Amino acid sequence: MRKFIEKALKKLNKLGKEQIYSLLYDLASENERLEMVLDSMPNGVLVLDRNHRLILTNKMAERFLDFTGSEIYEQLVWDVIEDREIAEFLNRSLRNQEKVVNKEFALGPSGTPSRILSCSIMPLVKGGEIHGSLIFFEDITERKSKEARLRRAESLASLTTLAAGVAHEIKNPLGSISIHIQLIQKAMNNRKKIDTEIVRTNLEVINEEVNRLNSIVVDFLFAVRPMDVKLEEKNLNEVVGDVLDFVQFELEEQKIEVKRTLEDEIPDIQLDEKYVKQALLNLIKNAISAMPEGGTITVTTRSNGENVFLDISDTGIGISEELMDKIFEPYFTTKDFGSGLGLTVVYKIMKEHMGEIGVKSREGEGTTFTLTFPIPQKEQKLLGWKGENDEV
Repeated sequence: MRKFIEKALKKLNKLGKEQIYSLLYDLASENERLEMVLDSMPNGVLVLDRNHRLILTNKMAERFLDFTGSEIYEQLVWDVIEDREIAEFLNRSLRNQEKVVNKEFALGPSGTPSRILSCSIMPLVKGGEIHGSLIFFEDITERKSKEARLRRAESLASLTTLAAGVAHEIKNPLGSISIHIQLIQKAMNNRKKIDTEIVRTNLEVINEEVNRLNSIVVDFLFAVRPMDVKLEEKNLNEVVGDVLDFVQFELEEQKIEVKRTLEDEIPDIQLDEKYVKQALLNLIKNAISAMPEGGTITVTTRSNGENVFLDISDTGIGISEELMDKIFEPYFTTKDFGSGLGLTVVYKIMKEHMGEIGVKSREGEGTTFTLTFPIPQKEQKLLGWKGENDEV
């Protein structure tokens, strides 16, 4: 409320007719201005009192939502909204005093949503006390459509790159198979007896190349198929411990020492254990390859309240600056063996977990990969919010 109006109301009994008329005019102008602001907003707004009864809406809310009738004010908000899914959600969330951010609803005929709305619920606060609720609705149909088109374009680009990589990888074993088949045919031509040793040697090479082809195809399918990720709350330290125990013998054989620096009270996170273990194994295999003469792998877990971090550091040969931008590309590898999909798979696994992967490296000094996992945020209660001198 404007300061001069607030002061005038305190002296109302001392005001004359002209002053009261002027005050009412100012109040009406102020109210009209606020209505103009609300009606000009691109988002729908519903204002509720402490008892969840509707006391104010704007034009966009009326455009987004179908109401059950013309008499909607002073009614429970879930009783006046036509869409039952939204109404039941508001009923449940408001009664449980939950703070909601960007809950999505698809409106329209079943199976063919014509509009996607995002709903958020916030406390209506004055002087540090909650006086009701604010509900915001945003039309995100176009944004979701653009995101879907972008994902399809990215998927197509990735598939094209992978297909090109597969074609390149397949050429060498196919060429080798062709050469050794020709050698067998040459040994058979115009001979009554065949040197079985020659045939056996060539068949062994052919068998090795067939296995190599199969490995390329298996890795390719793993890279392109959607992951059936099943997230469960797990302790990352336990997953890390299982992987390190699994590779302990191999690390000892390679004269590699492991240092564990695991945060004791690390929060549980949402993860699919088998995929996260696969990502860790890929990174540890990379570290082993980077330290042919032995060295040290340091595994660290830490958290900051919003994310859990997993660092895997080695004392290996490091990565040059010109290669840093290429390491996550499909079929890029600096090794004499391997598919070149290891880090691509790690990247994909982290994206499926809504996480991130980062890398720091210096030639001759080693490399550190950092996996970042989001910590599940518990929904806050509206009455648990306490501000100071905040007004809405």
